[in-house]
Amino acid sequence: MRSLTTARGVCEQFHAGLLDALEELPLMAREGADSPVLELYREHGGPGLLVPAAYGGAAASALQAVRVQRAIAAASPSLGVATTMHHFTVAMLFRLAEVADRLTPAQLKLMSAVASDGLLLASGWAEGRTDQNILAPAVVADRAPGGGYRVNGSKKPCSLSRSMDVLTASVMVAHDDGRSSLALMLIPASSPGIETRPFWATPVLAASQSDEVRLTDVDVPEDLVIHSTPEDAERLDDLQTAGFTWFELLATSSYVGAASALVAQVLDGARGSAPERAQLAVRLEAAVALVEGAARSLEDGTEGDEAVAAVLTARYAVQDLLAQTVDQAVEMLGGMAFIRSADVAYLSSAVRALAFHPPSRASVAAELAGYFAGGPLRLS
Repeated sequence: MRSLTTARGVCEQFHAGLLDALEELPLMAREGADSPVLELYREHGGPGLLVPAAYGGAAASALQAVRVQRAIAAASPSLGVATTMHHFTVAMLFRLAEVADRLTPAQLKLMSAVASDGLLLASGWAEGRTDQNILAPAVVADRAPGGGYRVNGSKKPCSLSRSMDVLTASVMVAHDDGRSSLALMLIPASSPGIETRPFWATPVLAASQSDEVRLTDVDVPEDLVIHSTPEDAERLDDLQTAGFTWFELLATSSYVGAASALVAQVLDGARGSAPERAQLAVRLEAAVALVEGAARSLEDGTEGDEAVAAVLTARYAVQDLLAQTVDQAVEMLGGMAFIRSADVAYLSSAVRALAFHPPSRASVAAELAGYFAGGPLRLS
């Protein structure tokens, strides 16, 4: 597949030998709970992809990053999903450092080791609550007697839970006057009081290590806390905007990668008629174009509400295209391909998980409609 070949070439440019190392393993070995793919990723310089050159990183552009994610996820959907969580956090934090000058010396010291030491950052936003407002976490941080904060709560599912070096967790900070505000904490994974518990029961995307991370009286110093500075009580501030934008972009590209693996099987095997194969490829290439168009928009300087709206538009449109693409690809591959290997069923199931990532389409429908009609984008 021409566009996947391009993506693989970009991946090889940044992570030479990674795809070959992954593909030495059968797909189901790559995707199992005890899979070595995250360590292979670390060995091939994966963590530094979006780290700026000044901090020893590869400084990939948005377009290069989505192509790398697509290639990786075509080989291992779990690795694509897991590393999305790392990369969007890295991109968000370095943006705060370079554009907003909002990182403390301690935070910059930690982030400076991401590329050089291959650190993996887990992103602790989700908490396993139905209809959760991800901007109002249940994990709480109270002032500790000796300074800093003491954190209690649970993050689940939390990808990279067993391989993480740093947990970046959204928390509600309690203030002396009774107010609470959103903050992001950078918590070393070795901190006393951090425990990983089983949570992810399905075999689909099991290698992403998306289990529960429980925090019990975890002490975090003040200089590892990034406080939110919202323009008003509802609008996204710079911290949340950067995070939303990169997450949606990279996650969507990863699921395009998983779908690409199915479509490649159809094209390589010349399954179905030429008109059917062309129709299938057109749908997938439309999804690729949406993601890459959003990436180019970011490179051109789109930011704030406009950037969030652009990536959400691409994400939901791609979500629809991938559902149609997967259905058609599975049908064209046929019953014998489905029966003889778990790969077809696995890949088709993995692609469906894009719909489960926040924010759900229904949860932001009114807000997007208001934005498209000319108002501000308010997400909750």
